[in-house]
Amino acid sequence: MLTAMCLSLSLAVTCVSPADLNNPHKKDIAMQLVSSAENSSLDWKAQYGYIEDIKDERGYTAGIIGFCSGTGDMLELVELYTRRKPSNVLAKYLPALRRVNGTDSHKGLGKPFVKDWKKAAADPVFQRAQDHERDRVYFDPAVRRAKKDGLRALGQFAYYDAMVMHGPGSDKLSFGGIRKAALAKAASPARGGDEVTYLNAFLDARKAAMKAEDAHDDTTRVDTMQRVFLRKGNLDLRPPLTWKVYGDKYTIKH
Repeated sequence: MLTAMCLSLSLAVTCVSPADLNNPHKKDIAMQLVSSAENSSLDWKAQYGYIEDIKDERGYTAGIIGFCSGTGDMLELVELYTRRKPSNVLAKYLPALRRVNGTDSHKGLGKPFVKDWKKAAADPVFQRAQDHERDRVYFDPAVRRAKKDGLRALGQFAYYDAMVMHGPGSDKLSFGGIRKAALAKAASPARGGDEVTYLNAFLDARKAAMKAEDAHDDTTRVDTMQRVFLRKGNLDLRPPLTWKVYGDKYTIKH
């Protein structure tokens, strides 16, 4: 439940609700926070061309949100790009992307695909396609669910970051399972619960899911980022923000 901030102006009183993650500035902050964990950089717009196999059994991980060749979201991205620009440099890899979907295989992809992904990243059409799929699959559903649960910007970010790493599924290691585990421990604000108590339960469930996967068992993005903001009571995710990920320190001043 959002708490109004009331500013007295002369005899009038104006109440303004804190911005949620849909606010362009807050959304940019969210992208910087994710990029610090995913790419060790606040410059998320430099990550359109990022691509590597991080050995998490999801094949290639690439782009601004970590689209994966083994989980279907990379395939859907390249399909969208091809609908918008049929002659693009990645279109020829669609048959291979369909074959490797659901596996960690590089068959039909490899070094040529990596090179062409980086080439495509300079294309504004591909950049806009990445933005679109990030919002459609991850950002919009996470923020929408968080707002229904009565969470402010920090909680909305916690949902978004979890959905980015674990996917939007319903099994116990996906976002849906993490949220279910949290709700078993604490009521969400929408159900009359305390927001801080619920977010601590959600972050506990998130850590448990991370530790269940070798590739994600470093939980600093929870311990020294999200939990830091929560302990400070910064539920509206207001800058300045200072945190650490994997030992590296970051600050967003404004």
